[in-house]
Amino acid sequence: MSFQHKELAAGRWYQLSFVEQMANIGSEVERSLNWRAKNNEDYCRRAFERALELIDLTLQDNRNTSRFKKIARLREVIVDFFSGQNQFASTEASFRKYFSCFTYAARINH
Repeated sequence: MSFQHKELAAGRWYQLSFVEQMANIGSEVERSLNWRAKNNEDYCRRAFERALELIDLTLQDNRNTSRFKKIARLREVIVDFFSGQNQFASTEASFRKYFSCFTYAARINH
Protein backbone atom coordinates (compact mmCIF):
# COMPACT_ATOMS: atom_id res chain seq x y z
CA MET A 1 0.00 0.00 0.00
CA SER A 2 1.25 3.47 -0.87
CA PHE A 3 0.71 6.06 1.85
CA GLN A 4 0.31 9.79 1.37
CA HIS A 5 1.20 10.34 5.03
CA LYS A 6 4.37 8.23 4.96
CA GLU A 7 5.82 9.54 8.23
CA LEU A 8 2.55 9.04 10.08
CA ALA A 9 2.05 5.57 8.62
CA ALA A 10 5.59 4.63 9.68
CA GLY A 11 4.55 4.87 13.33
CA ARG A 12 4.26 8.53 14.25
CA TRP A 13 0.45 8.32 14.02
CA TYR A 14 0.40 5.98 17.01
CA GLN A 15 2.23 8.54 19.13
CA LEU A 16 -0.64 11.01 18.75
CA SER A 17 -3.55 11.04 21.15
CA PHE A 18 -7.00 10.11 19.86
CA VAL A 19 -8.01 13.78 19.93
CA GLU A 20 -4.97 14.70 17.83
CA GLN A 21 -5.71 11.90 15.40
CA MET A 22 -9.29 13.10 14.98
CA ALA A 23 -8.15 16.71 14.55
CA ASN A 24 -5.81 15.62 11.76
CA ILE A 25 -8.59 13.66 10.07
CA GLY A 26 -10.74 16.75 10.39
CA SER A 27 -8.07 18.84 8.67
CA GLU A 28 -8.18 16.57 5.63
CA VAL A 29 -11.98 16.53 5.60
CA GLU A 30 -11.93 20.33 5.85
CA ARG A 31 -9.52 20.53 2.91
CA SER A 32 -11.76 18.25 0.91
CA LEU A 33 -14.80 20.40 1.67
CA ASN A 34 -12.90 23.55 0.71
CA TRP A 35 -11.75 22.09 -2.62
CA ARG A 36 -15.24 20.84 -3.31
CA ALA A 37 -16.60 24.35 -2.78
CA LYS A 38 -14.03 25.60 -5.31
CA ASN A 39 -15.17 22.92 -7.80
CA ASN A 40 -11.73 21.32 -7.85
CA GLU A 41 -12.75 17.66 -7.90
CA ASP A 42 -9.18 16.35 -8.22
CA TYR A 43 -7.90 18.10 -5.09
CA CYS A 44 -11.16 17.29 -3.29
CA ARG A 45 -10.70 13.59 -4.06
CA ARG A 46 -7.06 13.65 -2.97
CA ALA A 47 -7.89 15.23 0.40
CA PHE A 48 -10.77 12.76 0.79
CA GLU A 49 -8.40 9.85 0.16
CA ARG A 50 -5.92 11.24 2.69
CA ALA A 51 -8.74 11.51 5.25
CA LEU A 52 -9.63 7.85 4.63
CA GLU A 53 -5.99 6.89 5.04
CA LEU A 54 -5.86 8.60 8.43
CA ILE A 55 -9.14 7.01 9.49
CA ASP A 56 -7.75 3.61 8.55
CA LEU A 57 -4.61 4.27 10.60
CA THR A 58 -6.85 5.26 13.52
CA LEU A 59 -8.81 2.04 13.16
CA GLN A 60 -5.54 0.09 13.30
CA ASP A 61 -4.44 1.83 16.51
CA ASN A 62 -4.91 -0.70 19.33
CA ARG A 63 -5.64 2.11 21.78
CA ASN A 64 -8.87 2.82 19.90
CA THR A 65 -10.51 -0.60 20.10
CA SER A 66 -13.31 0.72 22.32
CA ARG A 67 -14.00 3.42 19.71
CA PHE A 68 -13.83 1.12 16.70
CA LYS A 69 -17.56 1.22 15.88
CA LYS A 70 -17.71 5.01 16.04
CA ILE A 71 -14.61 5.45 13.89
CA ALA A 72 -15.86 2.89 11.37
CA ARG A 73 -19.22 4.68 11.22
CA LEU A 74 -17.44 7.99 10.66
CA ARG A 75 -15.59 6.40 7.73
CA GLU A 76 -18.89 5.14 6.33
CA VAL A 77 -20.51 8.58 6.63
CA ILE A 78 -17.57 10.35 4.99
CA VAL A 79 -17.47 7.88 2.10
CA ASP A 80 -21.23 8.25 1.67
CA PHE A 81 -20.95 12.06 1.60
CA PHE A 82 -18.02 12.36 -0.81
CA SER A 83 -18.58 9.41 -3.13
CA GLY A 84 -21.97 7.95 -2.31
CA GLN A 85 -25.54 9.16 -2.37
CA ASN A 86 -25.37 10.94 1.00
CA GLN A 87 -27.91 8.59 2.55
CA PHE A 88 -27.04 9.96 5.98
CA ALA A 89 -27.95 13.50 4.85
CA SER A 90 -24.60 14.85 6.02
CA THR A 91 -23.76 18.49 5.44
CA GLU A 92 -20.57 20.49 5.24
CA ALA A 93 -21.66 22.30 8.38
CA SER A 94 -22.14 19.03 10.28
CA PHE A 95 -18.61 17.87 9.43
CA ARG A 96 -17.10 21.23 10.32
CA LYS A 97 -18.95 21.29 13.66
CA TYR A 98 -18.02 17.69 14.50
CA PHE A 99 -14.31 18.09 13.81
CA SER A 100 -13.98 21.59 15.27
CA CYS A 101 -14.39 20.11 18.76
CA PHE A 102 -11.37 17.85 18.23
CA THR A 103 -9.32 20.66 16.74
CA TYR A 104 -10.10 22.91 19.69
CA ALA A 105 -9.33 20.17 22.23
CA ALA A 106 -6.05 19.28 20.52
CA ARG A 107 -4.95 22.93 20.56
CA ILE A 108 -5.71 23.54 24.21
CA ASN A 109 -3.84 20.37 25.21
CA HIS A 110 -0.59 21.70 23.70
